[in-house]
Order: sequence, then structure tokens, then C-alpha cells
Amino acid sequence: MPPSSPRPGSAGPPTPASLREYEAAARERLDPVHYDYFAGGAGDEVTLRANEAAFGRLALLPRVLRGAEKPELGVTLPGGSASMPVLVAPTAFHRLADPEGERATARAAAAAETIMMVSMASTVAVGDIAAAVPGARLWFQLFVQPDMAFTETLVRRAEAAGCGALVVTVDSPVFGTRRRDERNGFHDLPDGLCCENMRDGDRVRPIEFSPAITWAHIARLTEITTLPIVLKGVLHPSDARTALDHGVSALIVSNHGGRQLDTIPATVDVLPEIVAAVGGAAPVLLDGGVRRGTDVLKALALGAAAVAIGRPVVWGLGADGSRGAVRVLELLRAEVEEALALCGVAAVHDLEPGMVRRPRPSW
Repeated sequence: MPPSSPRPGSAGPPTPASLREYEAAARERLDPVHYDYFAGGAGDEVTLRANEAAFGRLALLPRVLRGAEKPELGVTLPGGSASMPVLVAPTAFHRLADPEGERATARAAAAAETIMMVSMASTVAVGDIAAAVPGARLWFQLFVQPDMAFTETLVRRAEAAGCGALVVTVDSPVFGTRRRDERNGFHDLPDGLCCENMRDGDRVRPIEFSPAITWAHIARLTEITTLPIVLKGVLHPSDARTALDHGVSALIVSNHGGRQLDTIPATVDVLPEIVAAVGGAAPVLLDGGVRRGTDVLKALALGAAAVAIGRPVVWGLGADGSRGAVRVLELLRAEVEEALALCGVAAVHDLEPGMVRRPRPSW
């Protein structure tokens, strides 16, 4: 659905001033079925709501008289560095939000000098994204396929595109039921769009989810590539420790944005347990529910090396293409800088758990 044109003599709608305003602008412009696809979650969407609500329950406890001229935001991770601790999470089907799709997203990430995790279900192939935006810092998100030969083909495509890491999503042995998509009858992409990374000769393979995928498949990945393996979808401390035993370079605490198993915890609520389980042996990242710079600080104070945002970038695309996605990342950068200054912190690495307070139980 194309955006409406401003009336003659009108300056047009004001530029959104927050991530929530970008969502509202995108909702006005997107096909309602496609908006629901991006916005929706699994089941009753309990976890979807919990991700944002959990950040709201946390309070920052600032320090004073510890001034720094300009806070340091940069982070270094396995597979690359970023100018701020906010990465672009893997999300599918960007061409539903903007005709340029993932190319536009990559331009925004490159402008922000941050990392874009390219979804295996992207509507532009990873190689084409890299060719269109040579300066982009890309990682490739992978669902291990039961056909390991084709999985290796996907890995080689990511390597050829210059990706810095493989982000292996492990929370999807089956596809979560999303009521909004069922209600809307949204089960496939419109004509002319497909999951371009899944091309295999003259056909496009479906993405397969398999409950038979095990830790042995992760071990196999570490054998067939030298790219760092970033495991996405870890919520249990025991799994975090097991991941380290299998050569994983980093973890992403993620519940798939509330799109897989409903009623599981908000990611920021389990983050400290995963950080403790890893014990500094590998970076721990987080996605899910980050909507403000203060959310970023809370996650970093609780031990995350960086956060990743998915839906907000799509809202930027839907509202104003690549410019909207750039603006979303600019807004978060400015909010992080401001929050760091107000918390009396000179660098993101200086945040610590004592700067976050949880509410006291009422009983």
C-alpha cells in the first residue's frame, strides 16, 4: 500500500520522534495483513507483550559527578565491530515493508556503522545485499536444514558475501502458531517475492523446521566453517553452558520476539542467569522488546554485550524506506548517548548490574 501524498501546500506529516511513533506511521502505510505479520506473536501474545513490559519494570540508578566529554558507544564482537551497542536483528520479508527490502535495511545499518543480521528468509539474497551495499557489516542468520548438504551451501553463500558470523537460530524445531496470520490467511509471500537465499537451481526450497536438529548439527557447523557461530534463542542456563562446549563464539538471549513458544519469559528477565552461566567465556547479546535507549542501558548493565532490534527497523522501512530505518537507528543512538550521560557513565563497558533496580515484591 503506497504512502498517501501530503495535501497541496502541506508540509506533510511530522517526522516520527520515537520508535513507537515509527510503528504508528508504518501501520498507516502498510497493508494490514503485512503489518500483522511483522507485529504479531505466537498464541495469545503473552511473551510478545512481556518483552517490552519487563524493561518497564526495571529502573536505572544513575551516578553523578563522573563527567565525560562524550560517552563511548563502540563494541567489538566475534565477527565484527559496531559503532554502538545496537545491532539489526534478523527479520524476514523486508520487501513487504519497502520495495528495496533488505538492501534499504543494509544501507541504514551501514550508515549507522552497525551490524545487520541478514535473515535466511530475506527477500533479497545475501550476496545481492552485499553487492548493493559494499560497506555493510553483515552476519547471516541460519536455520539448520535437515539436508546438511544444502545447509553447507547456505554457509558458503554467507562466506562468499563476506558475512562476519553465522547466527544460528535454535528456538524453532517447529513453526510457532501465529493467530493473526491464521486469521488473515497469510501463509505465503505475494507473487514476485520469495526467500531468495533458498534458491536451489531453478527452484526455491521451503525453509524446513525440524525437531531432529541437535547439538551434533552445531558441532558440524563449526567443522565446515571458520566463521564465528552465534547461537540465537538460548533461554536456559544449562543450554548456555552446553553451547560453550560446542565451540559457540557468542549467544543471543532471544525468545524469537514472542513468535514461537508463548508464555516463555521476557528476555531481559533471564539475561542475568545466562550471563552468570557463561561466566565471561563468550559475549551474550539480547533481543526482544528494546524500544528506548534506556532499554539498551538496562540490558548492558545486566551483562549484555549488545542488543539487537528487529521490528523497529521494519517500522522505519515501512514509514519511510531506508531513510526511516536510518532515523530509527539515529534515534536509538541519541537516546543511548543521552542516557549514558545522565547515568554518569563514560562508556557502555562501564555499566554494571548495581545500576539497575527491580521492583520489590508486594507481598
